[in-house]
Order: sequence, then structure tokens, then C-alpha cells
Amino acid sequence: MLSEQDVIEIALQNPVNARLLTVLDDLDLPQCMLVAGCLFQALWNERSGRPLDWGVKDYDVAYFDENLSWDAEDRVIQRVREACGELADKVEVRNQARVHLWYEARFGVPYAPLLKTTDGIDRYLVTSTCIGLDVRSRTLYSSHGLDDLREGVLRSNPLNHQPEMFLRKARSYQERWNWLTIAG
Repeated sequence: MLSEQDVIEIALQNPVNARLLTVLDDLDLPQCMLVAGCLFQALWNERSGRPLDWGVKDYDVAYFDENLSWDAEDRVIQRVREACGELADKVEVRNQARVHLWYEARFGVPYAPLLKTTDGIDRYLVTSTCIGLDVRSRTLYSSHGLDDLREGVLRSNPLNHQPEMFLRKARSYQERWNWLTIAG
């Protein structure tokens, strides 16, 4: 049985995740969470016998600020980059309150405004990847539970059902972790 604490412990064995939590906590961003790939990939890498940071392209940071201006988000991005030092190029910061402003132009489908950081996590394309680690409380948020994550099942998220995008993403995961299965 994979518990929330197990996920946290494995994810924090990746030293970048551990360092980011400390750096981000000091910045005191509203509703700040370390999310998605840097967390679930640590588990998949452990199961595959790989280094926990293997294949992690970036470390996603989500926060929620009602100021919808690009300038406000950019100021946060620059603060995080400065605080992260040599890790800055690996960290991607996004204000979840602004996602609806650019999502359709980038992905071709409308996206309703989010009301909090976890709303964004709830809409990730693959249900087993809908996880986030709260920077302040160090608690795990998981929209759909941990069963699929534990079992390596990639399932399309009914809250953001986009079959073509889902399949592309799921197949890219399968290429790196060939034991993952795509649910019909």
C-alpha cells in the first residue's frame, strides 16, 4: 500500500525537491505547491531502479495570486529564479489564477478559471499525476488517490478529457517507464 507519507518521503529523496521546498517556503508564495512530474517521477524512478531525479525535465511550482497581471507573475518568477540559484533554469513557476488566460491559445481548448492551486492539479491530463506537495504544511494533495500511481496506470482525467493530448503524454511516459499501462 502506497501512503501519502511514502510519496512524500520518496519525492524528498530527490535533493532538488528537498531544496526547493526550503527555498519556496522562505518566499512565502500564496498556496504554493511543488507539483506533478518531480513528485510522481521520483516514485516511478525508484520502482525502475533509477536515480530519483532521472528524466525530470523541470520542477513545477504552482501558486495562486488573484493579481492576474503578467507583470505580477513575472516578478514572482524572477524572485524564485533568484532564490533558486543554479537550479533556476529547471524551475517553472505558474500562477494558477492566470492559466485560463493563456491555456486556449496554447492547447486549443477553453479552460475555466481556477479558484485555488489545487483546482489546477485536479485538471492534469493523467489522473495518477494529479498530485502536489504543499510547501508550507508538507502535506500531499492527490485528486484521484494513489492507487493508479502505485499500479503505474495512466488514465485520462474526466475533468480535462482531451484524448489526443492524453495519449501523447501517456505514450511519452511509457517510453521512459515501459511498465506503465494506459487504461482504456
